[in-house]
Amino acid sequence: MTIRVIIVDDQAMVRAGFAALLAAQSDIDVVGEAADGRAGVEVSRTTHPDVVLMDVRMPEMDGLAAARAILSPPPGVVHLPKVLMLTTFDVDDYVYEALRAGASGFLLKDAPPADLIAAVRIVAAGEALLAPSVTRRLIADFATQRPAPRKDPSLRLKGLTPRETEVLELIARGLSNREIADQLVLAEQTVKTHIGRVLAKLALRDRAQAVIFAYESGLVRPGSS
Repeated sequence: MTIRVIIVDDQAMVRAGFAALLAAQSDIDVVGEAADGRAGVEVSRTTHPDVVLMDVRMPEMDGLAAARAILSPPPGVVHLPKVLMLTTFDVDDYVYEALRAGASGFLLKDAPPADLIAAVRIVAAGEALLAPSVTRRLIADFATQRPAPRKDPSLRLKGLTPRETEVLELIARGLSNREIADQLVLAEQTVKTHIGRVLAKLALRDRAQAVIFAYESGLVRPGSS
């Protein structure tokens, strides 16, 4: 199945480079581009992509506002693509907010080409892109420094079984399904089942939101092991 992608970035050369790289893949089709967030929202709603590559800093509407508009659309808009934020280290604060808004992760703009291609495939498959490990540390820092507006998120943890709580904690620590399975001595498919139940019970979109929730609820704290 072909992955439909749009690229939203105010730098024409960046858009052209990413488009050429992704279009060369047999399973990826670049169906649109936009030079600012406002145009990106419109292109997303007309082309119905699977993945939106979204720059953080842009004119008219920045990537954070555009991600919110795409992921929390007005009534009547039913298509919800995955949003992958493109950033540099100096704007990680915005990326954290984008993850809370429902973005599926972020990627440094100077990442190797293979990482960009892999990121699109990972996000399109419904997974969150939380690597490299520095990403998890940054998310942890921001989650601690900026209390969430959610009402008593820790109360929602009470709806999880002890095993589901364990799985959520390990997700937040950045472990893969295989690593979680090895640590808990479970089959990998069982881990996937637990993750699905955790997301459903907590009304979370994906692993990215699960990580944010785990820190905001106090289940996991930065620096703990």
